[in-house]
Amino acid sequence: MLIDNISIAIIGDGPAGLTLARLLQLKNAHVKVYERDFNKEARVQGSPLDMHEDSGLAAIRKAGLLEEFKKTFRPGADKTLIMNEQAEILFSDHENKPEEDFGAEHFRPEIDRGPLRNMLLESLQPDTVVWDSHFISMEPQNKGWVLHFKNGTSAYADLVIASDGAHSKIRPYLTDNQPIYSGVIMLEGIVSKDHAPNINALINGGKIMAFGDAKNILMGQKGNGDLGFYASFKADENWAVSSGLDFSDNTAILQWFKTEYPEWSEIWHELFEKAAIPFIPRPIYFMPLDQTWEARSNITLIGDAAHVMPPFAGEGANMAMLDALELSEYLTSSHYSTLQEAISQYEITMRKRAATATKESLENGERMHSKTALATMLEFFSGH
Repeated sequence: MLIDNISIAIIGDGPAGLTLARLLQLKNAHVKVYERDFNKEARVQGSPLDMHEDSGLAAIRKAGLLEEFKKTFRPGADKTLIMNEQAEILFSDHENKPEEDFGAEHFRPEIDRGPLRNMLLESLQPDTVVWDSHFISMEPQNKGWVLHFKNGTSAYADLVIASDGAHSKIRPYLTDNQPIYSGVIMLEGIVSKDHAPNINALINGGKIMAFGDAKNILMGQKGNGDLGFYASFKADENWAVSSGLDFSDNTAILQWFKTEYPEWSEIWHELFEKAAIPFIPRPIYFMPLDQTWEARSNITLIGDAAHVMPPFAGEGANMAMLDALELSEYLTSSHYSTLQEAISQYEITMRKRAATATKESLENGERMHSKTALATMLEFFSGH
């Protein structure tokens, strides 16, 4: 195989990086994952993910982890309520949600990021992940790269694969492409179910999407019962600074919500009053739909590093895991005579696929932040 006797470094241990490491190890590749976290408990993992049949789940199947996934996913977590700003339920599938059925067209099983990460970590060979490896820079050596980390260590790899997110430090070594701001800010918060009893009673283990006046609140319940939520709205890219808000002050954020979401019911206030601090403002970015670069033999990109996109189609993590699946197959295929040729074909396929998903995500984002968002989303979900 093309990857026989070469060392592969994956930078970042997100779903894509870990999935790729697993798939390559199944082909006996020599692979290391370099992760900046001190250890696997260093950071609280974000919102749950829904896995799609032909992307995320396809990668999990190929990795030989479907049965483990079935033990780990959260049945019923994809139940959805569509509400208006007064918290009136206008659509619910809680009573008629189809039975959990792997392989069904519209079944998108939910899994918390933490359990997904743990499942993937446990599938890897011992010491695959090199913790406390915050990438700083790299330089060419022989046919590959010498990687330098913040802790003062260095490592050599023949092939470097960037899985280090939207603001990748690896990407500039391959392309000058930069993420574009979408116009949307998502203010992230987490609150204990005990501190938001009214919302907790409504959400019942699933999801809530509430729309009103071109703004929305999107939320889902985690496996431990906590409510992860986002106040999502259009604003200037530098809103986090220009707003002057103290994101560690619940009172200040609640007052901001009352001011900016004036038509919204007081029921929503309990999300902000006792949420864990700090709140996290997240400007939403995407990569150019027509991006391109010249393929190289010793570096490539997967996941958000290659094609960050808005979350409004649920495709980001799924496309990232499909990157891992497809790249592993290109790198281990007998159809290509050189690594550069295999990587080039992967990148052409990946960019085309990602552009389609990004376009859908942008269009959904516009619909969800329009004056007619509630009617549009009701029509969409009722059509399902």
